[in-house]
This record gives sequence, structure tokens and C-alpha cells, in this order.
Amino acid sequence: MVSMTKTPPRIRLAQLPTPLVFLERLTRKMGGPRIYVKRDDLTGSWLTGNKVRKLEFSIAEAQAQGCDTIITCGAVQSNHCRATVLACASLGMKVHLILRGEEPVQPDGNNLLDYVGGAHISYHARDVYKRHLCEIANSLKEKHAAEGHKAFFIPSGASDGIGCWGYIHAAEELKRDFATHGIEPTCIICATGSGGTQSGLVLGKALHGLSQDIVGINICDDEKWFRDKITDDMTEWRKLYHQSFDVESLPINIIDGHVGPGYGEATPDVFETIKMVARLEGLILDPVYTGKAFNGMLKEIAKGRFTSSDTIVFIHTGGIFGLLAQREKHDFKA
Repeated sequence: MVSMTKTPPRIRLAQLPTPLVFLERLTRKMGGPRIYVKRDDLTGSWLTGNKVRKLEFSIAEAQAQGCDTIITCGAVQSNHCRATVLACASLGMKVHLILRGEEPVQPDGNNLLDYVGGAHISYHARDVYKRHLCEIANSLKEKHAAEGHKAFFIPSGASDGIGCWGYIHAAEELKRDFATHGIEPTCIICATGSGGTQSGLVLGKALHGLSQDIVGINICDDEKWFRDKITDDMTEWRKLYHQSFDVESLPINIIDGHVGPGYGEATPDVFETIKMVARLEGLILDPVYTGKAFNGMLKEIAKGRFTSSDTIVFIHTGGIFGLLAQREKHDFKA
């Protein structure tokens, strides 16, 4: 365990602690390992999901800098954007979203809630978004400044040095969960989509003395991309908060090979896993993040990567609204 630096400003948004739940029927069906789920889909109601833990620190930093407006970005069905909009609405702050993709004819899922929450939204083609995000964000900062508002930019997923704090604290919460349940898990698994949850957990493991491997199942890009991104986030955290330990020595474990066609695109077996887990355990996964990662975890179990003697904790990072937006892609009645 390394020494803990002082925690930065924080706004309490999430309903914490979230439960740790044993999936008895699924464990029995798989023949082991023992599978637990950390229910971070229960961090709130409309604010549900992992992003809320990060936003507690990102929005607090914005307010500390005197900002009344948040600019952030993501896909059209971004859980992060929806959570940011509704968190800021509860705090009396404005939000401008930069969304990657075409404007839907009829908003649905997370995107519908963005509008309900009063967000200003700009849509940009994928190639324009990828090449010019910084320029777009800076232009919006200038626009809001001209209107008398000071804007703060939060990157996709609130995944940066500030956002790391969300899952640094979650790691401490997990440590208490394990003691309460009397378990010593083999590993902690999460869906990795922007890298911030895994960055925080890796740092949290070092800061709070967890013994478990932190394992990400990437739902887009590839292992190298996430190794670089997670290292960058942790390095930024170290510099921002003047930590002295070597973050580059911390292990980054990625299980690649379960991305499928790409970000936001799930294969039929992912939808079958979503349906199976819902019917066995009453647990709702989504096709973008948790369903894809959970399906990947089950495939790795079937291949023998984890055995009946192991105990796995899966971080349920939310995403139910993304499932609703893809309801036409699978026959859930069957």
C-alpha cells in the first residue's frame, strides 16, 4: 500500500455505498467460479452508472474554478453525457454536449434524457469529431464566455486525472465489501470503454492495498490503445495531485478480443447473455458496455481462464438506457 494523497473537492451525487451481490444461480449454471457483481448501476436513479462517481470530482473542480457551464462529449447514446446533464441540472449548471454521430430523427434512450435535462447539443460526423474535438470544445468555451458564462471541459467518460478519483474511492469501498462478505476475490473485472474506471481501480488497488488483479474487458479499440490511455490518465493524476509513486509500474490487465463489430455494436450472443442474466438474476446489462464485457467474461470462463476455485467481482457500470435504444436489434420475447 502506498501513501494516500489528500482528496480534492467533491460533490456528493452518487448513492453510496452500492451493494455487492452474489449471483448464485448464474454461478451454479456456469459451474464456477463464484461471480459477484458490484451494483454501480444503482448509484442513483436517472444518474445511474459509473460516471457519477467520477463526476463528483470533475464537477467539483469546475465549480472550484468558478465555472457555471460544463462542456463534455461522447457518442449519441453516451451514459456519461446523460449523467452529466442530469447531475448539472440538479446543481443549477448549464451543459453543452458535443456528440459523435448524426442527430437522431427521434431521440431515444440516453439521448432523449439529454433533451429532457435541458442540454444544448451539437452533433458532429465521426471523422470531424475525431480530428477536431479540441477545436470544437474551445470554440464553445469562447461562445459561452461571450454570453457571460465560464465553461469547464470534461473529456469523454470523465476519464482523466481528475476522474480517476471516482474509482480510487470505489476501490476502498470494495475492500470494505470483501471484508463484510468474508471473501477474497481473485480479480475485479470491468468493462473498459474510455479507460477511467480501470485507471481509478488500478490506482485504488495500490493506494488501498487490494490484492486482486484489476482486469478490463475492452468494448472498443484494442489492448495497446487502452494500455496507453490508462497510463496517461494515471500519469496526469500523479502530476495533478503531486503523488510520488511510479504509476508506470502498476499492472494494466486487458482481456482483448470481445469488441465485436465495434463500439456500440453487439453480436447476437451478447443480447442472448443480456437476456439470460436478466432471467436468471434480474440483472439488466446493456449491449454497449456491461453486456459485451459480461459476455466476454463468460466466454473466458468457458475457455478455462477462470476456474471453480476463483471468485470474480464484476463492476456493473450501468447502461440500461442504452439497451432501450437498441431494443429493435433482438427479439427479447423469445
